[in-house]
Amino acid sequence: MTRKSLSVVLAGGGTAGHIEPAMAVADALTHLDPSIRVTALGTERGLEKDLVPARGYDLRMIEAVPLPRHLTKELFRVPGRLHTSVKQARDVMDDVAADVLIGFGGYVSMSAYLAARKGSRHIPYIVHEANARAGIANKIGARHACRVLGAVPGCGFPIDVVGIPVRPTISQLDRSALRAEAREFFGLDPQAPVLLEFGGSQGAQSLNRVMNEAVSGLAEKNIGVLQAVGPKNYDCGDPTRGGAPAGAKDLSLPSGITARNVAPDYAPAQIQVPYINTMNLAYAAADCVICRSGAMTVAEISAVGLPALYVPLPIGNGEQALNAQPVIEAGGGTLINDHDLTGQQVIDWAENLLTTPGKYQTAVAGALRSGSRNAAEDVARAACDLVGYSLPASQH
Repeated sequence: MTRKSLSVVLAGGGTAGHIEPAMAVADALTHLDPSIRVTALGTERGLEKDLVPARGYDLRMIEAVPLPRHLTKELFRVPGRLHTSVKQARDVMDDVAADVLIGFGGYVSMSAYLAARKGSRHIPYIVHEANARAGIANKIGARHACRVLGAVPGCGFPIDVVGIPVRPTISQLDRSALRAEAREFFGLDPQAPVLLEFGGSQGAQSLNRVMNEAVSGLAEKNIGVLQAVGPKNYDCGDPTRGGAPAGAKDLSLPSGITARNVAPDYAPAQIQVPYINTMNLAYAAADCVICRSGAMTVAEISAVGLPALYVPLPIGNGEQALNAQPVIEAGGGTLINDHDLTGQQVIDWAENLLTTPGKYQTAVAGALRSGSRNAAEDVARAACDLVGYSLPASQH
């Protein structure tokens, strides 16, 4: 008798914070059993329209149903649009004969959760919440979920803590083994300690400004810098927004990305790039990090064991500070408010951490202890277990 393959639908669109965990679980599912069929739900509004096909997975589009935060005429259109979106999601599930749904939040997940309970055949589903404060879609979905998994307790409903799924290039990264190659790739000193700074795909102007104050002082302390300032900030050439200071030396990376040595009169190199599309190499090249504390950022950095100075985005409801809290408590990082950070504080923090071996190793251990390299597989296995799907013997 031919063994029936499992059909899994993943719903997590809009931002990379929803999409990347979904894709990490997709990778884990197909690694556990290449015959598993993975289908992703998305909308035209989200980054998934580019990210999911690039990872090689089937993407089916449904209508996005954003919920207005104020009383406008758009609010009265929500019921009709939601009805259409739910129907579209259910049509996809029926078309692929879905056995189980895994939702990661965002607009698309709300429709998916409702669609799973539509009709005579209910499709069991799992909710995964990456943030310390859950969004509305996952709050609603969790009420009828068969299992609720997530990153940290206290997100708004009870969860089983498994961590945040991260892509295999991160979860399986051996920083020490890749260090020499990564340093050569970016043109960094092979021996000097390196501070990595980034603020997401578009950069963070306040972090850029502070780093421009700090680069020369870091160089005097023999600390190299790898800084991703964001494409717009890089092009503008304004030091207050992350552009190169006067005298910066232009470089060229193997990938074709323009780079600058922003402190050319010093050694080691202080490399500034518009963006980094090889984060595994960036993490391997680095000894410590300054960054925001979005859920995926915290998950990746802690998974690879990098001590970090977390600077939460100074908007929203404070969830970024909460995302970093488990790492801080484990000793793997330090938290500072955006408006409090100065260039001298960056220099002092990095020098103190990188010139005190015992303190550094304690921070590395704390980061690793709070991180999770197995979250993607844990979520994948939970979906298989939920519907009694037996994985190949070699994967048990």
